[in-house]
Amino acid sequence: MAANPGFPLVLDVRGWPVLVVGGDEEASEKSQRLLESGARVTVVSPTLNEPLRLLAASGKIIHRGRQFRDMDLEHAILVLNTIRGDRDFAQMLSAKTREKRVLLWSVDYPEASSVTMPAVAAVGHVRVAISTSGVAPALSGFMKEDLEQILDAEFVEFVEWIGQLREQAKANEPDAEKRRTLFRDALDGFRLLGKVRYPAVWSERRSQAVTSAQPDAQPQ
Repeated sequence: MAANPGFPLVLDVRGWPVLVVGGDEEASEKSQRLLESGARVTVVSPTLNEPLRLLAASGKIIHRGRQFRDMDLEHAILVLNTIRGDRDFAQMLSAKTREKRVLLWSVDYPEASSVTMPAVAAVGHVRVAISTSGVAPALSGFMKEDLEQILDAEFVEFVEWIGQLREQAKANEPDAEKRRTLFRDALDGFRLLGKVRYPAVWSERRSQAVTSAQPDAQPQ
């Protein structure tokens, strides 16, 4: 299957019902992210790991302690299938969600998904989504970790200041062009600079490829 870059969007799930299928670490991580985004989360799984059990006990999520049923799709706008190694289930869920016009993400099965889940570097108010179009998902995780180190505490303060400046300008400056000039001046000089350091195995492979591509030396 060819890589599909998709059409990037941010989905507002505040107050909307979202279904998570599965009860392991992947399910708890996705459920926590959904809760932080304001979603109403229901988890369908015969068993739950400890973080999910705590969320269910506190009433933060609804737990249905059984296998998935068609009725679970009622009212959901998004389904996250965190069950690994079951292609038949992923394909069945894909058919049912398409019939119901519900968005679906299935871990390890992009061909059975209607949405992708990028790695997200979260620093203060800033969210940087990283996708490799499903070609190298592990690389997205490495990039996420590095970005969260680069965007430090000072960056968080800077974003807060820009936000306050924007609110003050909206309240005190009616002229839109003057507001844009103010923001351009405030951001003048800001750059996100970095350098990629590649692993040794890639550098060696690339060096060998360059060497093999060179024409044979001509005799003197």
